[in-house]
Amino acid sequence: MEKDIEFSPSAQTAPIRAPFFLRCAALFIDYMVLVAVPVSWLLFLKFFGDGSAKAGLSLTVWLFVLIAWVINFIALPLFRGQTIGKMLAGIAILNTDGTPVRLSRLLLRNTFGYLVTMLTFGLGFFIAGINVSGRALHDLMAGTIVVAGRRKK
Repeated sequence: MEKDIEFSPSAQTAPIRAPFFLRCAALFIDYMVLVAVPVSWLLFLKFFGDGSAKAGLSLTVWLFVLIAWVINFIALPLFRGQTIGKMLAGIAILNTDGTPVRLSRLLLRNTFGYLVTMLTFGLGFFIAGINVSGRALHDLMAGTIVVAGRRKK
């Protein structure tokens, strides 16, 4: 397997780890991508619907949110190492040895790891701000690291 970059997270964390504020910005962008689906639907109903006050979010809209989540948090990181937010922030997800993340680790990181981070009221994410390696709880669980810089083409 080809490595994207040469590094050791324990030896060279300062120059390679993604800054915490970039990780926060990427997370905010990813959240906005998911929120855009139901908000767009509600705006569409407001301006082009029948004007009913009971118009709301249908099961179909939530299905589109789920599809957007799978694309942004599973498919894009699997093929590019980045979510939409990480692309715009210029950061990427890699295994700790510098290789691209595989599906099993990605699923562990972005499903179970995010769930545990949410259950700790976000403390699992804020670990990245104080951890020397810059790794959040979901990164530690999955053996991944978020690095500054884009993937090599």
